[in-house]
Amino acid sequence: MCMTCGCGSGETHIEGANEGDAQVHTHADGTTHSHAHPHGPTHDHAHDHAHEHAHSHVDGMTHSHPHAHPHTHPHDYAHGDDHDHSHDQSQDHAHDHDHAHVHTHDAVHYGLGAAGVAAPGMSQTRLVQIERDILAKNDGHAQRNRAALAARGVFALNLVSSPGSGKTTLLVRTIELLQGRLPVAVVEGDQQTSNDADRIRATGAPALQINTGKGCHLDAAMVETAITRLAPAEDSVLMIENVGNLVCPAGFDLGEAHKVVVLSVTEGEDKPLKYPDMFAAASLMLLNKVDLLPHLRFDVAACIANARRVNPAIEILQVSATSDEGMDAWLAWIERGAKAAREQRLGEVDALQRRVAELEAQLARLQGA
Repeated sequence: MCMTCGCGSGETHIEGANEGDAQVHTHADGTTHSHAHPHGPTHDHAHDHAHEHAHSHVDGMTHSHPHAHPHTHPHDYAHGDDHDHSHDQSQDHAHDHDHAHVHTHDAVHYGLGAAGVAAPGMSQTRLVQIERDILAKNDGHAQRNRAALAARGVFALNLVSSPGSGKTTLLVRTIELLQGRLPVAVVEGDQQTSNDADRIRATGAPALQINTGKGCHLDAAMVETAITRLAPAEDSVLMIENVGNLVCPAGFDLGEAHKVVVLSVTEGEDKPLKYPDMFAAASLMLLNKVDLLPHLRFDVAACIANARRVNPAIEILQVSATSDEGMDAWLAWIERGAKAAREQRLGEVDALQRRVAELEAQLARLQGA
């Protein structure tokens, strides 16, 4: 849930959709609309909110609570409920809001509530409802994307990673190696610039850049627009390179067949444990830049164990776009998926043709009766 990162406040720019006077906006709830007036790259939208108070204190205070269990916490503390506060500054005040105790001696946790996140002025109940509303709207677009891609036999992959994992370099090399074997189209997601899309287009593959502005991930509505504009060929591969972020993209279905998480050996073996939602959502982990292993202190076995601790079913390939190590296995994985998508399309076409033949035969019998 990206309620706290400013994701809903930015402007989305999709290549070809914002030229001239028409501006297209996609908001956090999946709503897309256009304005027939030129303006700057960002907007401030005024909204009325009913605020609910939530406080977090990390200075080890003594609190007395009206639910009759006053106590002292000499360690970091995060909470929010009906309570009176007694502060060192002799400021006593009371608030009426939701309460969830988090007791910890060496950390302050904001993600243990029902929403998995905390936001100033919002209760866990309200956060959960907002997330459900956003994701429900997104899932509607994702289902349309998945159906449209399946009808054309397109094998779509959502590539996710933190910034600097080597995702674009790996994608460029993948396209180069697939030339003559499979057609590839690319949706590029970044907050700003078309640098990555330009790198993709230099390979000869069609690419469309989506700039998310303040948004920290692509959503299904953006990808729906991109698919319409790119019109990927039948029985091809669509690579969706998401915004560099290991948090929010985990929760947003784009209509892809698989999420592929790219983790470089320069990042650390514990990334899967730090960002478990992403690794749990991914079907495949590409451990990238393995050509650098001789120069690093990186425990490959520990990294793989951490990923499988989060997601026992995850497939893992070790690759390098520089040395081509592991690239054959990666290409074979893509080709298997593309073959399955193609066979599914052909199977559906065959079933429809048989149904048409049955209806035509039935019609002929009726007309002859």
